[in-house]
Parts: sequence; structure tokens; C-alpha cells
Amino acid sequence: MEKIWLKSYAPGVPETVDFVDMTLPEALAKTTATYPENPALVFQGTTVTYAQLTDLVSRFAASLKNLGVKPGDRVALLLPNLVQTVVGTYGALWMGAIAVPNNPLYTDRELEHQFNDSGARILLCFDTLVPRMLQIRKRTGIEKIVSCHIRDYLPFPLKQLFPFVKRDLHLKTPSAPNVYEFMDLVKGGEPLGKPHKADMDDTAVIIYTGGTTGTSKGVELTHRNLSYNCQQARAWIPNFLDGKEVNLGCLPFFHSYGMTGAMNMSIFYGWCDVLIAKPEAKAILESVDKYKVSFIPGVPTLFNAMINDPDIKKYDLSSIKACLSGAAPLAMETIRGFKDLTGILLMEAYGLTETSPCTHGIPFGGKEKPGCIGLPVPNTEVKLVDVDDYTREITEFNVPGEMCIKGPQVMKGYVNRPEETAAVIKDGWLLTGDIATVDEEGYFRIVDRKKDMIITGGFNVYPREIDEVLYAHPKIKEACAIGIPDSHSGERIKAYVVLKDGETSNVIEILDYCREKLTRYKVPKEVEFVSDLPKSAVGKILRKELRRMELIKKK
Repeated sequence: MEKIWLKSYAPGVPETVDFVDMTLPEALAKTTATYPENPALVFQGTTVTYAQLTDLVSRFAASLKNLGVKPGDRVALLLPNLVQTVVGTYGALWMGAIAVPNNPLYTDRELEHQFNDSGARILLCFDTLVPRMLQIRKRTGIEKIVSCHIRDYLPFPLKQLFPFVKRDLHLKTPSAPNVYEFMDLVKGGEPLGKPHKADMDDTAVIIYTGGTTGTSKGVELTHRNLSYNCQQARAWIPNFLDGKEVNLGCLPFFHSYGMTGAMNMSIFYGWCDVLIAKPEAKAILESVDKYKVSFIPGVPTLFNAMINDPDIKKYDLSSIKACLSGAAPLAMETIRGFKDLTGILLMEAYGLTETSPCTHGIPFGGKEKPGCIGLPVPNTEVKLVDVDDYTREITEFNVPGEMCIKGPQVMKGYVNRPEETAAVIKDGWLLTGDIATVDEEGYFRIVDRKKDMIITGGFNVYPREIDEVLYAHPKIKEACAIGIPDSHSGERIKAYVVLKDGETSNVIEILDYCREKLTRYKVPKEVEFVSDLPKSAVGKILRKELRRMELIKKK
């Protein structure tokens, strides 16, 4: 496909990036040399400068080496967004190991699979999870566990009060062989002076996709993938200033969006990263007000929670330069609601774990098209192909097709899964599984997931269209449409609805509303009111989980 989107780029955004070959730990060393006293991390009132962060990283790297970790070994992490998460990730990379972040909310079965699949030998673990991990350790290759506490980086007097106000948390690490305290490791011994000289095509991290349904796959992302994607994203925001911005680290760093958008971008460009261990509306609004946050990479449910917070008007949000929404479809009603309350336009972006993750974005300072994922970022090729025939490229405007992506941010592959890698990467093109259209100005719009498409009575229905209609209803806070098996029509449409606080409704009201807005065959046949919807760790509504729950009901 001709790069028609280049004509729509915002002023100052280059067609191509003059990439610098710089691994992640090398970026930290460079930033520290440039901005040693700049705040790198802020956590619960404690500030860690870049000089302090690099000292911690190099000391932890030396500790890993002393514990027997060698270049190429896998170091697993099971942590929320703490100071130790950043130190652990970059400490592993500094000594040449591969970081393997994991979701702390996962079950024993899911974690056991990921530890074994990745080949991890050492685990950095949140203190409350250590007792469970001691049991899992018996069934995996995990040999050593490093316990991390929230209290380690709390300022005085919170550090002293924490054991009393948080009695429900397990704060004492069990005494067991090969279990260590994080603080003991970083306080003892000499730092490892220089980062390991990794090749740009060496694997830097393994991030697992999914896991809530089915078996999760480990995505191998190289230093080139992650470094170049930071440089692509930086080129997209030329009005941002190195060493000056304040980033909100509310997305989990075990997710590619949080890792690149919050952690790596901040380290590459000397920004301050305000860590939010538990992303809730109140904590986010308070942090923006207190620390003058200028950039919020988030997800639709996070922004939806913010605009539904009754106290949002009490906070000063004037420091925000941009809010970026990704990882899940952004409803038009959320865009309008956020703009009405804050005056800030939510900019939608797109990416996948397999693409490090950024591939598209609404141009900052360019033409705004709410509801689109925007334009491909520099050095990214995109084409649309027939859903059933990869070899047939779609060249017409506004005609749906599966989106395929080629660029330096595309993964090396799935760990231990050559066949699945070959199924999604063809001639260097990644088949995303997302159905999209492109208009005459090069703006892409996601219609839906290929696997989410509902076929009812011979008609193809994209559930996102139904979601959009439901979100626009004044009483509805969240909604999700799915297809469920039907002996007559193949599939019938069911809508799950979460009402706003204090609102009441009924099935007839919702269906009548849908009939006014949708073609007959797109109108749901069922509506179920629920208190909440199943979500991933970053707040993405899990349509597959709803389908799974429906299948269980029918058995």
C-alpha cells in the first residue's frame, strides 16, 4: 500500500527516523550522564533521581551475577509498578539477562506455565505472593526468589506506619532456602560498572500475551524492537521536551504498553515517571494535580473511570499536554465525556505486544479524527488484506480488511512456538488479526477483531459497532456485545451492560434504544445487566471471557 498517510503527518514529524543503535541499559546510562539529578521515579512521595536509579540498577545487576545469573538467562518478575520493578527489569538487562515480566493477578496454573515456558531461574516477587511462589517453585525451574516490599521505598513516616495500617498484607518474608530480600541485595557489594554489551537483535524481554483464556504465548522483543519503538514514538511527539516531561506510570509495566509508553520512554528521554501501583481514578487524579503530570498513557476504562469520578472538577489537570489511549477500542462517548469535563482530547493509538507495541497514533498537532487509531508511525508499513485470503491486498478506501504490519518494532517471534510464529509473520509482515479500514487521508479505523466477528443469519456483524451505540446511551457506563451459539441463526447477539451509579433501566428500554440506532440484524437479542465486566490487567474488556462464561452456562 502506498504510504498515503505521510501527507497527514503533523508538522515536525519525520517520514523516517534516523535510528540510534542503543540498548535499553545503554539508554539509562546515557540519560543518567545527561540528567543525573533529574527525578527518574516518584513513588508514594519518594523520589529516585537518575543517578540513584543507575546505582540501584548496577548494584542489582552485580547481585544477580553473584547469584549465578549469566547473560541470556531469564529473570522473571511478579510485581506491580514499584521502584523494584524498574530496578529489577533494568538490572537484569544491565548484566545481559532477559527480563520476563508476569501479571501478579495470574493464577498458579498460568504462572507455572509461564515460568516453565520462559525457562526463568530467578524470580523477583511481591512479598504477599512469596508463600505461593514457594509452592510453585517445586514445579518449575525457579531456583531463587527475591522478595520486594512496598515499604522499602516509602518516605518517613509512612515507612514506619505501614506495618500497622496495612495489617492485611503479608510483610515478612518467609525463612526458606534461596529466598532473598531485595534491599539486602542492592545494599551489599560493589555495582557492576558498565552494562553488558548486548547485540541489538538479542532478546531483551519476553512478555506473555493473554492467559485469561487459553495458553499464553511468550513474545520475544529484542533491544532493537524496544529501542526503535521508543524512538518512533518520540518522533511522533516533537513538542515534548527531553528531561522536562512528567509521565504517569499507571499502566502495568508487565504489559508492553506500560513498559514502552511509561517506563522505557521515560528512561530514554529523561522524564520523571510517577509510579501508580494500583491504577484507580482517585490516585491518578491526585498524582496529576500534585506532580504536574504532562503525559498520561492509559486505556479506555481508566479514562472512563476518571470522567465518572464525582470529584474530577476538584483537581488541577492543566499540566497535561496529552492523553493517549490504547490497548482497547476507545468509545466516542468516552472521548466526548473526557473533552467536556477536562477540555483535553483523548488521542487514540494502536499497537500489539507483538509490535513493542506502538504502530499507529492520532497525530499530535495534526488533524484530529476521533474514533480512528490514526496514522502509522515513522518507519512502519501497513497493508490491508482479505480476511480469508492473505495474498489478496485490499487497495480500496474504507473497505475492511485484516491489517498487516511491517517495521523494526515487529517481534522476533513466540518463545518455543515456531509454527505459531510462522502463522502470523509472513514475509516480514505481521498479521494482526484486527479488521481495519483506511480513508483517503491515510487514517486507519479498527472495525473489530477478526475472531470477534459475529455471523448471525448469514450477516457479518462487528460487535464494536454495537458497543459504540450502547456507550452513547446516557445511563450506560460500560457495555460489551458478543455472539453466542444459536441453532437457528448460527449466532445471536447478546449485550452485557454496566449502568452508571444511581441509574436504573430494563431490557426493553435498552433494546428499543438499539432498534433506533442499528439495522435490525445488529440489534441484540439478549441484554444482561452486570455490576462489572471482566477485564485484563490493563483494563481491557475481555470479550472472550464473556463468551467463555456463556458457554459454561449452557453446559
